[in-house]
Amino acid sequence: MEPPREEKVEQRVRRVNSLPEPDLTSTSSSVSSILSWEDSRSTTSSGDISGTSGSSGEILTAEAMIPRLLEPAPACGELDVTVTATEKCVGRNNKGVTWGFTSVIGRRREMEDAISVIPAFMSHKCDHVGGCTAPGSKTSAEISPIHFFGVYDGHGGSQVAKFCAERMHGVIAEEWGREVVDNSGWQRRWEVAFSSSFERADNEVHTAAVAPEMVGSTAVVAVLSSCQIITSNCGDSRAVLCRGTDTIPLTVDQKPDREDELMRIERGGGRVINWNGARVFGVLAMSRAIGDRYLRPWIIPVPEITFMTRNSEDECLILASDGLWDVMSNEEAGEIARCLLRRRRRYLMADGVSAAQVVADNLTEIAMGRNSSDNISIIVVDLKPKRKRQPRQ
Repeated sequence: MEPPREEKVEQRVRRVNSLPEPDLTSTSSSVSSILSWEDSRSTTSSGDISGTSGSSGEILTAEAMIPRLLEPAPACGELDVTVTATEKCVGRNNKGVTWGFTSVIGRRREMEDAISVIPAFMSHKCDHVGGCTAPGSKTSAEISPIHFFGVYDGHGGSQVAKFCAERMHGVIAEEWGREVVDNSGWQRRWEVAFSSSFERADNEVHTAAVAPEMVGSTAVVAVLSSCQIITSNCGDSRAVLCRGTDTIPLTVDQKPDREDELMRIERGGGRVINWNGARVFGVLAMSRAIGDRYLRPWIIPVPEITFMTRNSEDECLILASDGLWDVMSNEEAGEIARCLLRRRRRYLMADGVSAAQVVADNLTEIAMGRNSSDNISIIVVDLKPKRKRQPRQ
C-alpha cells in the first residue's frame, strides 16, 4: 500500500540529508534539497540577497483551560461521571504564537517592499472582537491581544509602502474603535473598518504629499485574534493558510485580466493592454493599490476582505509579496512550510531560531534559487501551540 503523502515528504527529506549544499543561484535548485538544508538560514549571507534581514518573535496568549465535571458524583452506587473539555476560544489553548520574516532586495536595484509586524496592536474581549468560537464562555470574556501582520509591495518607489508599514495598523485600530451606529454584525464592522482604513491611508498619501502620483503599493494585512484570521487585500501580494494537509488561499490576486476587474476597468473607460503581462493602460500589472493617483478611477484602494475561523489543525499563516508567488505556487509553499514546521517541532530544536523564521528563510532561498526578479518579503506565523521540551531518557 502506498504510504501517505506526508510520510512520503518526510522520506524525501531524510533521503536528501546526505546531499551537499545546493547551489541557490541555479534554476535547477530543488525543493527537497532546500528542505534538507534548512539549518542554513541567513538571508544576508549571500551576495545576491541583501536588504532587511529576517527577524522572529513570540506572541504570548493565555493558558489552556482545565476540563471540568459536568455533573457531581453520586453519593452511592456506581460512579458514572461525564467529563468534557471546558468550552473555550480556539486560539486560547496555545502557549504562544511565534512568527518570523524576511524582506530582501533580491535582484532589483531598489528595495520597494516593506513589512509590518505589530503584536497586540489591539486588546479586546474575544466576544467583543467577534467570531468567537465559544461565545458566553469564560475565555470569551477575557481581554486578549489581537495581532497585526502586513506586507506592502511598492512600485514606482518605496515611499507608499514605507508609509503603509508605519501607519496602516494605527489607522485600522482607530477605525475599528469608532462607535458603531447600527447592529449589522461583527463581520460588517471589520469590513467597514478595513475599507475606511485603506481609503484613509490612500488619502493621507495624497494630502501629505508622501510620494509622487505615479508611486503606489499593494497591501495585504492579516489580523489574528484568538478565534479568527481576518485578511484584507489590495493588489497582488497574497496570504495563504496551511491547515492540515491543505493550503487555503485567503486572498485572490487583483489582476487587470481577472474577469470582474477587467469588466470594472473597461466599464469605467479604461483599457487593459498585454505588455509583458496584462497591465492597466500597459503600465500597472495590478488593478487595485494604494497611491497611483494618476490611474484613477481604474486603480482603486478598495480592499477585498475575508474571514477564516481558526481551528486546531492550523499550521501556519504565510503573507508574501509577488517576489515569492511569481516563482512558487500556494501548494508548494504550503508543503515546504508544513514539512519544516513539523520536523522542527518533532526534534524540538533548541538553536534559538523559531520554526517560523526557518520557513521564511527557506522560502526566500528557494525563490532566489528560482531566479525571482523582484524584491521578496515574507511573513510566516506559526499557529501551533508550543511544546515543552521533554528530557532525553
